[in-house]
Amino acid sequence: MKGLKKIALATAVAAAPFAAQADLKALDDTTMGNVTGQAGVTIELETEVSIGEFRYTDEGYLAVNDIYIGGGSVERDQGGAVTGVSGMLDDLLIDIDVEADGDAVIDVHSISTNPVTGGGNPIDFAVAVGSASLNATDGSGDSTLLASNIGIEGNLGLLNIRVDTATDNLIMNVGFNVTDMDMDVDFLGVNVRDLTVFGAAYYEQVDAGTPPDAAGLFARAQITVGKGTSAATGGDALEISIPTFAADIGVGAVEIGGESIGSFRVDNLLVENTTMKVYGHQ
Repeated sequence: MKGLKKIALATAVAAAPFAAQADLKALDDTTMGNVTGQAGVTIELETEVSIGEFRYTDEGYLAVNDIYIGGGSVERDQGGAVTGVSGMLDDLLIDIDVEADGDAVIDVHSISTNPVTGGGNPIDFAVAVGSASLNATDGSGDSTLLASNIGIEGNLGLLNIRVDTATDNLIMNVGFNVTDMDMDVDFLGVNVRDLTVFGAAYYEQVDAGTPPDAAGLFARAQITVGKGTSAATGGDALEISIPTFAADIGVGAVEIGGESIGSFRVDNLLVENTTMKVYGHQ
């Protein structure tokens, strides 16, 4: 948005409680159009989030407990149970603009600058989850522990979001990696250790002894979210489309019965033309 229209709007909202004590006059479109200044809003953000329980209830319910979101690394006790994250999600700069065609554009990047590339540093993140379980509400007390001690560490290299007024879609471009992920899949008796997700050129560059560049370091995807139509019911549905997702994925160890059965990697995973529609049912 050009000018100070967004700031004027925010000021009007903030001033609302004082309206009873002041003779406020609304600015007409012509007056607003003559207010000029720097476009857009920039937000610097640092945060650390913890959630005791997230619960989705249908008839029974899915419970996700002890969620921690921040930066640094995942913290664990001597038994391997996650206890939190070591730092804040920080070094975040968020630029927000509304363009002449009405599109909202949000660009997320780092405050700090990489001295080697001249661009911004990746934003490190860490996510820890204590457990996820399915639970009955019929009085039986039945429950299934799906997964526990989930820890994810990685970096965000790219995130820009556009709300497109021509299509009413939310369009996201994201580049990220997972440098380490561990989890216990309790209901299967399987543990996953040292899972990584990098860009589609990662293994080729590492195998050749070449330091990975952005194409090797970051898996990339474009995600479009909007309103679609269910093929089954003809009604409205939430439609999520992923034209392309490309990555190299590795798993350091798969454990069954506490013993590793080996490692594996997936080179040049390419998922294309994917569409998912989500809607309720009875």
